[in-house]
Amino acid sequence: METIVFIGSNKSGTSRDALRVSEELGYFTVLITDREKFVLQREEFHEVHQMIYVADLLNKEHIYNEIKKLETSGKVIKGCMSLIDPFVHFAATLSKELGLVELSTDAIFLMEDKTRFRKVMKNHPATPLFDIFKPNEGPIEEWVNDYHSNFPLIIKSPVSNGSKDVMLVETKEKLKQGMNKLCSLYPHSPILIEEYVLGPQYLVEVVVYKSNIHIVGVIEQEITNLHRFIVTGYSYPALLSVEDYLKLEKVVNSILCSLGLTHGSCHLEIRFVKGEWKLIEINPRISGGAMNRIIYEGSGIDLVKETVNLNLGEEPSFQRQYEQYVYVKYLTVNSPGKLIKVTGRGRASKYEGVKDVYVKPRKGSILVPPLSMGDRYAYVLAAADSPEKAKDIATNGAKEIRFYLEPI
Repeated sequence: METIVFIGSNKSGTSRDALRVSEELGYFTVLITDREKFVLQREEFHEVHQMIYVADLLNKEHIYNEIKKLETSGKVIKGCMSLIDPFVHFAATLSKELGLVELSTDAIFLMEDKTRFRKVMKNHPATPLFDIFKPNEGPIEEWVNDYHSNFPLIIKSPVSNGSKDVMLVETKEKLKQGMNKLCSLYPHSPILIEEYVLGPQYLVEVVVYKSNIHIVGVIEQEITNLHRFIVTGYSYPALLSVEDYLKLEKVVNSILCSLGLTHGSCHLEIRFVKGEWKLIEINPRISGGAMNRIIYEGSGIDLVKETVNLNLGEEPSFQRQYEQYVYVKYLTVNSPGKLIKVTGRGRASKYEGVKDVYVKPRKGSILVPPLSMGDRYAYVLAAADSPEKAKDIATNGAKEIRFYLEPI
């Protein structure tokens, strides 16, 4: 039985979409997960034919043993992949060693750590000014006092994702506080310090097949929390002039060539600063959340499906079926509390143009003001024949959704 093995998945979003795609394509779908909760909720994963719990998903010997058990039971492994940090490189390495698809593992390795790709891209014109603090370089206070770069600055953990542990600091005192916090969270990890560049931010979804670079989508991001960089709005396709798009295309090609990505997928977060494109982040996978649905509703392209095809050694197709504008509005909460109930989903769904309404938390969950992208609790996705109309529909639909919280 032809089988695809997935290393890790979230409960929703593009990683979960990949499981559904695998099942729809007729493959026996195996999820190896480190989340005991998923095992307890096994019946909710209808598209997963076999779920295997492994406490440490980076334990190569253990994962190999589980794959060998699958083969012994008659499963023919056709693919091994992950759309979850930090397992993308690990899964790609397994795929190569199992004699399956060979992705650009060296490039994926660079992209999985922000300090690694910054070092490689140090002299690239798209790279903002940056510095790296290593815990063994001495006391933070001494390092900060000797630091002479202009504020404001961005500090982040090199292994963070979803805007987690990313902070804007505007003074030496805030820099010291932020670095102490990151050192307490990640005592053996360096800290990345970057200049803060101002300009609209875009997300660029890319798939590279045999050195052919395909920019599948460019999405403008709306950031409402400037100190934590929480994206609460996505607009697709981004409205760029031909000149700016061609410049973006050139920069993306140059970045991927510098990293050596000749076979694989990634997404870039990039800002347009005074007429130039500046790379904020790059990750070796499709973006999470509603990204696949955004691109599908706007173009008819199922990016997750084509990413799965890429990991099976098949040529992906990016033929657009139609074109329309899409806007997604995400919801957060302003104060912490225990969720009593959520209302308005049905009303939001009835708005003409609304394609999807998603609410993540269950009754009894603890909700908090956003510190990362994981603290976004619902979204409304709308499509229309103009970007303004799509945004109005999604925004008005989102106003119908209300979280009732018991203060904590």
